[in-house]
Amino acid sequence: MPFARLANATTPTCHIGLGLAAVGRPGYINLGRDQDLGEDRSVDALRARTRELLDAAYAQGVRYFDVARSYGRSEEFLADWLNGRPDIDDVVVGSKWGYTYTAGWSTDAERHEVKDHTLATYERQRAETDALLGDRLDLYQIHSVTPDSPALTDKDLHARLAEAAAGGLSVGFSTSGPAQADAIRAALAVTVDGEPLFRTVQSTFNVLETSAGPALAEAHDAGLTVIVKEGMANGRLAAPHAPDALRAVAEATGLGCDAVALAWILRRPWAGVVLSGAATLPQLVSNLHAPAVDLDVDQMTLLATLAEDPRVYWERRGQLPWH
Repeated sequence: MPFARLANATTPTCHIGLGLAAVGRPGYINLGRDQDLGEDRSVDALRARTRELLDAAYAQGVRYFDVARSYGRSEEFLADWLNGRPDIDDVVVGSKWGYTYTAGWSTDAERHEVKDHTLATYERQRAETDALLGDRLDLYQIHSVTPDSPALTDKDLHARLAEAAAGGLSVGFSTSGPAQADAIRAALAVTVDGEPLFRTVQSTFNVLETSAGPALAEAHDAGLTVIVKEGMANGRLAAPHAPDALRAVAEATGLGCDAVALAWILRRPWAGVVLSGAATLPQLVSNLHAPAVDLDVDQMTLLATLAEDPRVYWERRGQLPWH
C-alpha cells in the first residue's frame, strides 16, 4: 500500500496533497480562474506553472500528487517533473481513469470530458497512463463513480483491476454527485475472490457538502485510505466568495479562509489526505497553513452550519462555467 510511505511522515503538511486538476488544462470550473491564470494558458505556460507548484509543494513536505487522464496534460506535466527530479523517490502518485479529455486545449469546447467506465476504456487509458508515468504510478482510481456506474458491477473489469493490484498497483475510486455515500457503500461491497477490491476512496467533502462524511468514516474503518477533494468547493470557499461564517472564523484565527476550510476537514479522524487544488504559489502557501489552524469547538460548530442540501450543492456546481 503506497500510502504506508506517508505513515512515518512528521511534517505538518503530511496530510495535504496537491491535485493538478486546475493547472493541467486551460479550462476548469474553479471561480477566480481568470485572475489565477491570466491570459497565457499555453501548454508551455501551464507546464512551467505546474513545475513551480510541484517544486514548492515538495519543498514544504507535500508527498502525494494527484492527476487524471481527463485533467488535460496533468499526467504529462507530472511525469516531466518526476523525470527532472531523479532525486525524488518518496512521493506517492495517484491518477484516475474513466473520463477522456475532449476539449482540445480550449476553454470554450462544447464538451470538456466524456465519461466511460467500461473495461475497454480502462485498458486504453491504463496504457496511456503507463506510457507517461510507468512504474511511478502508485494508485489508479476509477474517476467519479456514482451508484449507477457499471464499474460497480462489471466482473470482468474487477478481475482486471485485481490483476493490477496483484502486480503492486493500488486500486481505488473517486466519487461525485449528491449520492456519494451510496456509491461509497456500494464500492465497499465489491470483492474479488472474497477480498475487497478497493484500497482508497477519493470524495468531495467540505463545509458546504458534508453528506459523504459517515460513509467515508465507514471506508476508513474498513481499511481504506480516504482522500478528500474539492475542499474549497471549486473556489466558493476562497476569500472573495467565502460565506460570512467562514470569514469570521478566518479573521479570528488570523489565517485565510482557505486554510480554515481545509483545517475543518483535517480535523476528521478519517481524513488521510486532503487535496490542495492551488493554481498559484500564494494559494498553495496559504493552503499549507491549514495544519496550523487551531479551531475550537464553537468554531467547528459554526462552520458546520454552512452545510447545504447535497442536491442543491451539486446543482450549483453543475452550473459553474468552464473558465
